[in-house]
Formats: sequence, C-alpha cells, structure tokens
Amino acid sequence: MVPGSNVDAYLAVLNTIPIMSAEEEHSLAVRLAERQDVEAARQLVASQLRFVVRVAKGYVGFGLPLGDLIQEGNVGLMKAVKRFNVAAQVRLMTFAAHHIKAEIHEFILRNGRMVRLATTKAQRKLYFNLRKQERSRTWLTQDEIHHIAETLNVSVRDVREMECRMAGNDTSFDPAADADDETAFLTPAHQLADHRYDPARQYESDAESDGLSGDLHAALESLDDRSKDILTQRFLGNSKATLHDLAAQYKVSAERIRQIEKQALAKLKVAMPMAA
Repeated sequence: MVPGSNVDAYLAVLNTIPIMSAEEEHSLAVRLAERQDVEAARQLVASQLRFVVRVAKGYVGFGLPLGDLIQEGNVGLMKAVKRFNVAAQVRLMTFAAHHIKAEIHEFILRNGRMVRLATTKAQRKLYFNLRKQERSRTWLTQDEIHHIAETLNVSVRDVREMECRMAGNDTSFDPAADADDETAFLTPAHQLADHRYDPARQYESDAESDGLSGDLHAALESLDDRSKDILTQRFLGNSKATLHDLAAQYKVSAERIRQIEKQALAKLKVAMPMAA
C-alpha cells in the first residue's frame, strides 16, 4: 500500500486500520522473530503507517511532495520491522522512529537540491538542526553560531559553512531554451571567456600546425621511396589502401608490407619526437 498521487485517499484507507495494542504487537513480533512470519510483518507495518504520515508531514517545508516523503518513511518502517528486537521491550513506534526519519532525511538530501548540501553524518545532523530552528531569514549571530556548534559538537566553521550552503540556490549552468538574452547572459556558461576567435591563440595554433606539417614532410623525405609511398597510401591519401592492395602492387606478402609500415612509422617517430 503506497500513497501514490492521491494522499487523501491513502489517509482515508489508513483510518480504517484499527490501532494495535501492546500485547497484539508483541505477539506478532514474536511470530516474526521465531517463524519469519510474513503475515505478521505485514500487520506490524500496517499498524504504524499512520505514524509514518505524521512524521512525514513534519518535513513538507523542504519543498518535496508529501506522497514521496511518506513512501520513503514507509521504507524506513519496513527496515525497522525487520530489525525489531522483541527483547528490547519497547513499542515498535519508538523503535521505528529513527529508521523512518533516516530514510526521509536521505531522500531530502538526494532530491532537495541538485547539489547535495550535506554528505557526512555530521553535516546531515547540522543541516536538519538548522532547518528546525524557527527564525527569520537573517544570518545567525555569533552567539547562536557558538551555541549550535557546542550543542552539536561541531566546529564554528562548520556551522558558518552550512549556513552559507543553505542560503544559496541551485543555478543552472546553461540558460534555459526559452530564456531571453538578458536572462541567458546571467548564467554561468556566459561568464566563461570564449577563446576560439582570439587572434593570438589562432596564430599560435596555425603556427604549430604549419610547423608539424613541415616536420612531417621533412621526415617523410628521409624515408626510401617505397616506405614513403606505403605510408602515403595507407594514411595520407583520400582513400586508405589495404595491406593486401599494397602487397599486390609491390608483389610481396601483406605481412611484408606491415613490417615496412611499422619500420617507417618508427623512423618517423624518431624524426618527429615532439609530435609523438
């Protein structure tokens, strides 16, 4: 049972599920632990679905659909049921709360922003604690920063860095397809210099190309006529000749042509060390 797009209909179904007593819950947990009873696991999960909804509603301020938050919380609930320890003598709701929140937290961090704000355990803890604070959009005071750092056992620098991350917004690198010139100019892609038509760079590129071309012709002239002709037909002609074509032309085996080609290329490599 998942919420889908109609959360109200999902909640209406949940309200028909009776609340389970501690004794019933314990009995089902024993069946699951001792016999791996799938039906017992299903009933335990169903008994806590309303609790998942209550937890998920606490995270609607992160801008993600409630239905998605509920589904992630349900995943955490199922993990909690699988790991539920009957001997701990606690209600499933108490045991499952951590797992439900952990899955919702991970979902928010994966999908809340294009760039993840928190990756380490300490950063995640700091991020959600800062989000919980009921304050205006103004920056934290020095006293608030030091208090948070001390409470969460993190550095002052970590608190300041996370506050800066949270204050920023995702920005697309490239402009949208329907963006006008003024809007497109503000995107990061338009802040990069375009060196394709820089005269100095074009001159350097042309000079380098001319130099390499001249070196290649000079290196080819150092080869014997047959080797030069084989390389020209193999690599420099409009159509590439095959080893068998050249073998028929010179009345030798294709293997012999391959050997001549290999030796000629080795000579070119020595003659043009910078190009290699």
